[in-house]
Amino acid sequence: MNNPRCASCGAEMKRNGTTSAGTPRWRCKSCGASSVRRIDNSAKTLEAFLAWLLSKDAIADLKMSRATFWRRFGWVWRIWPVAPFAGEVHDVVFLDGLHLGRVAVVLIAVAGGHVVAWHLARMPAPAMAVCDGSPGFAKAARAIWPGTRIQRCTFHAANQVRRYTTLNPRLEAGRELLGIANRLGAAKDADSATEWLLEYNAWCAKWTDFLKEHTVKDGKRVYTHERLRRARRSLNRLVKDGALFTFVEMQQELGGEWPSTNNAVESVNSRIRDMLYLHRGLPLMHRIKAIFWWCYMHTEDPLPAAEILRVMPTDDKVDGLFAAASSRSGRDDGAPDEYGNGIVWGEFHMPTEYRQ
Repeated sequence: MNNPRCASCGAEMKRNGTTSAGTPRWRCKSCGASSVRRIDNSAKTLEAFLAWLLSKDAIADLKMSRATFWRRFGWVWRIWPVAPFAGEVHDVVFLDGLHLGRVAVVLIAVAGGHVVAWHLARMPAPAMAVCDGSPGFAKAARAIWPGTRIQRCTFHAANQVRRYTTLNPRLEAGRELLGIANRLGAAKDADSATEWLLEYNAWCAKWTDFLKEHTVKDGKRVYTHERLRRARRSLNRLVKDGALFTFVEMQQELGGEWPSTNNAVESVNSRIRDMLYLHRGLPLMHRIKAIFWWCYMHTEDPLPAAEILRVMPTDDKVDGLFAAASSRSGRDDGAPDEYGNGIVWGEFHMPTEYRQ
């Protein structure tokens, strides 16, 4: 039988009429306690919400009004999906940031075909991190992961040159440099990397005097070919830092295939942007949590809905822990001193119990 058990003594209960609302009432055979059975549909509601969020459907496609939608699913936005910490160390992680206007950025890490971390979730240091060259990343990575090697995405490095030369350079020096940048992606091993470096060094030597030419503009002496100089400077910095062919060094030292681009995380970010576009109009915090949900559901082993409801923190939990952390901070907004402004810290960042 599927009769409920008494909450007081654990004995089996039996039907005992109905309430004034028509709900079946149950009475304990042992102690006489009376109650009604309440069915918790929270897990099914969460599953329905995630199915909608990760689909192309608009609210109108659900055949319900917006008021009904928010009344049914509004509580889900209070949940913070946090990254599971399995302790697995990945040889390579792909890192990128997803910007939400000028007020927020969600950092995402991908490895092994799955999202392994987002925002500031705890993650063991990898052997190599591939990034698109965002300002400050290398400095931050060296501070947090001093033993991790940094690989600048060669596709983004070549794109940086193309932005300065354009796709149709007028000058011969620009056309030659564009060709060298376009061949950067073909450098896949030590021999081809050496060949590329020799070709680039030859270009630098050939056009050194040309790039030193000056022009008087508005009474000031400026470089005539400043855009080409910037293109050269962007490559020189990567060559000097050793971040352009880190993957070749890893191949030589450890063997195997090591990636030179961060296409894996770019693919993830592209799908997240599509999701945000399909559900455009969400408030900022809902967009942030939508990204968190997408990342969590694309981890290697996401929990079922009922378990998510049991273990994931809610806004109330986050606010309480944040308030405790804020009281120990020297900043007016409660955020740790090493973080900047741009968004209300208490709304965006995870609390110390869940964030590492």
